[in-house]
Amino acid sequence: MTALPWRFRVALGALAAIGVLAAVAALPSTAQRDGPEPRVDALFARWAGPRTPGCAVGVARGGELLFARGYGAANLEYDVPITPSTVFHVASVSKQFTALALALLVADGEVAWDDDIRRHVPELPDFGAPITLRHLVHHTSGIRDQWAMLQMAGWRWGGDVIRQSDVLDLLSRQTALNFDPGTDYVYSNSGYTLLAVVVERVSGQTLRAFTSARLFRPLGMTRTVFRDDHTMLVRDRAYAYARDGFGRYRLSIPDFAIVGATSLFTTVEDLARWNRNFTSGEVGGHDVLRQLQAHGVLDDGARLSYAFGLAHGTHRGRRTIGHGGTDAGYRSEFLRFPDEDLAVAVLCNTAAASPGRLARDVADVFLPPPPSVAVAVPETGRQSAPRRPRATPPGRGAGGVELADPADLAGYYRRSGNDVPLRVIARGDDLVLLAGGVEQRLRRTVDGGFRLGGTTEVTFTPGGGGRAPTLRVGAPPRPVYRRALPVRPSAEALAAYAGSYYSDELAVEYTFRVEGGRLVLRNRKLGRIPLAPTFADGFYGRAWYFTFRRDDAGAVSGFTVSTSRAWNIAFRKRG
Repeated sequence: MTALPWRFRVALGALAAIGVLAAVAALPSTAQRDGPEPRVDALFARWAGPRTPGCAVGVARGGELLFARGYGAANLEYDVPITPSTVFHVASVSKQFTALALALLVADGEVAWDDDIRRHVPELPDFGAPITLRHLVHHTSGIRDQWAMLQMAGWRWGGDVIRQSDVLDLLSRQTALNFDPGTDYVYSNSGYTLLAVVVERVSGQTLRAFTSARLFRPLGMTRTVFRDDHTMLVRDRAYAYARDGFGRYRLSIPDFAIVGATSLFTTVEDLARWNRNFTSGEVGGHDVLRQLQAHGVLDDGARLSYAFGLAHGTHRGRRTIGHGGTDAGYRSEFLRFPDEDLAVAVLCNTAAASPGRLARDVADVFLPPPPSVAVAVPETGRQSAPRRPRATPPGRGAGGVELADPADLAGYYRRSGNDVPLRVIARGDDLVLLAGGVEQRLRRTVDGGFRLGGTTEVTFTPGGGGRAPTLRVGAPPRPVYRRALPVRPSAEALAAYAGSYYSDELAVEYTFRVEGGRLVLRNRKLGRIPLAPTFADGFYGRAWYFTFRRDDAGAVSGFTVSTSRAWNIAFRKRG
């Protein structure tokens, strides 16, 4: 082999050295490999591409950001990347800021939490029992949810601009509540819209102006604002997206001008400053901030997991306080671990993201291994002892306890005074609970019972002697649901429901027809909604439950329509 001239040998050696150095530089250092960055990057790998929407992530201790990064695109049309400074619509994460705005007015002596809402919003009907600001902030007012009712009334998301005045008009026409104030908990966005109205009328400022002056500017949250005008420009805003039926991204942006329950725009950087305030008390003071995190309580003394725009929970044995948000294609989660002084914010512009799960996964990266499992707070607010359920085959459980056959428990379960049934579906050896259009798996326990979400007990009581089986979700005094008999109405029986019906509360008309052997609802804005029978005079479609009423002669005279957040809205038959 011919020897190369020395100049070439020196040149090749230099190139080889450069290549080795480049390869070493390309490899992450031990600190980088062992640090949190690659683990968090892996969690968001699905959203890291330049041609997909994604998320901004912020992890803070106090007001100091330990980690902040953006993944994906804020705008797919202009290839704008998401950064920690990108501004997101955070939907219901807004509620804690509305609650603090009210708390500041309470501290000022301008209002009281036990004020009757009609003192400040007299156009709201008198429902026979006072509805207080405290009821509204804890979702115990019984007022039906605005979004459920607007959808029933035919309002189109992304097509109709919904304003604060539209919600007030809708609420002013209601004649009933979901339940008596203070006796139950049902999440209702209407309450926080009303609280925003109270702030505006008492302070003489819009919620946007009040919170900017009293909350955001003092905390240095310079990129945070309540958007109360759908045409308002928001610099560095992320547009939101959802996929259509062909897998293509389409814009999915809220088109409303409503604040209080929603419409806060912020960044993960500003949420770190917000997190600092929980310990510094710079805005509001420590007493007000402690109040903001106090559990709501029902009239019977039951403690709720919900506070003032914040939800208490646990994750792997650690206490959490936070809130999530969903509006159009926006998804958000702001989650605090108060005992560890850690907060995680995950703000996304894609409907396919799950920021609640992602925020908890990110927290696991930054927190040491969890302690032993602690007592959890279920949705009902009552404490329950922790259990570690293990898989148990059908037949017999621990100690020879007979396990129920899932097929024997399936069906629709109803409770008195509420036309929203619970549906139990048997899928092999598993049971699924369908409530409000959302499916949740029931997990077997070793004693033959079931749990929902790992903490909430679900109790079935077998029937017999002419009695139907019953179901209770949570501990007493949670209501008992009784299984209804299944029905298969004939075409002749379905014809009795056909006709036009009108609701004064929603100012909308529905028409029912029998088409292809099934009952179908038609409305010029809602389109065509096929309905499935549930029980006698009951039907289900588009996550809505219809229960027809009959007069003394047995003729169909009207119906009620319900969702999980708006119960028993009445329609009367025309003609």
